[in-house]
Amino acid sequence: MTGPIRTLRVAEVTPETDDAVSVAFHAEESGELLYRPGQFLTLRVPAPDGWAARCYSLSSAPGDARPTVTVKRVPGGVASNWICDRLRPGDTIDVLPPAGRFTPAPGHRDLLLFAAGSGITPVMSILRARAREGGKAVLVYANRDERSVIFAAGLRRLTEEYPDRIQVVHWLETLYGLPDANRLAALVRSWAGADAAMLCGPAPFMRVSDEALRQLGMDRARVLTEEYRSLASDPFVSLAAAPQEPPSDQAGATTVTVELDGERRTFPWPARTTLLDLLRAQDLDAPFSCREGACSACACRVVDGEVKLLRNTVLEDEDLAEGYVLACQAVPLTEHVEVVYD
Repeated sequence: MTGPIRTLRVAEVTPETDDAVSVAFHAEESGELLYRPGQFLTLRVPAPDGWAARCYSLSSAPGDARPTVTVKRVPGGVASNWICDRLRPGDTIDVLPPAGRFTPAPGHRDLLLFAAGSGITPVMSILRARAREGGKAVLVYANRDERSVIFAAGLRRLTEEYPDRIQVVHWLETLYGLPDANRLAALVRSWAGADAAMLCGPAPFMRVSDEALRQLGMDRARVLTEEYRSLASDPFVSLAAAPQEPPSDQAGATTVTVELDGERRTFPWPARTTLLDLLRAQDLDAPFSCREGACSACACRVVDGEVKLLRNTVLEDEDLAEGYVLACQAVPLTEHVEVVYD
């Protein structure tokens, strides 16, 4: 396969718990796999009816010897079970470029982190980067019991090596019951002034963690969330096809100015064409992953004009108010639109 699709060779598959494994790829073959802490890879794996695409967070940090994703088995999950049961060192797998917005901003020095279950995966990447780069972080990590704790040894090493900068509070349901907003708020009250709070885990845990932050009065602009969703389609299929030519009938088309990777270009934008499809047709390397409005990998910001989102299950009201949109779902509403990729 060509274009942004890359084929990586598995270097190691390491069990983390009874139902989770970490998959490390050969660094020399991954080449310049540039990513930020907290981002994910989209993998293509065999499925009964052909292929399936799934997004898995990187648990390694930039600068680590091998880029690594961690996968927890999902009952009935086609991809997670195949990876946990079948993937072996030496196997190859197709991936899309690293993507995702669940990553600390440059000014985020002190972090308040909430994770549950496999939601620890991008958070582990962030903690490993934090240990290397400086800054402080406290993590509240919820699991059913001790056997369910992914990266138990790795988390212990981080807290022992950086006791003044990294703290981990384990919440085990067998001991404390299900987390609730009041107890979580009381637990992290001294960290309410952190530069950012980052939440990743199952929906119920995300809700109570978010409510705890609301009780503490944390500014919503400082809260980042990551939710896992299965993809309904295979983004590799459209990438494998030859790029389409821009539509020739420009009657009534708006114009769009796009700033991407330091380049600024203006061209017509047909009314029924999504921004991502337009940029791909113009041979611009715009980021994306799911193409379903569910992962935010294609997020960009409208600074002039207006667009309509055909679907949006990931951007919150605060994001929309700041002008963020999903390129894979955006169609024009005004005569001119200006977009920047931050």
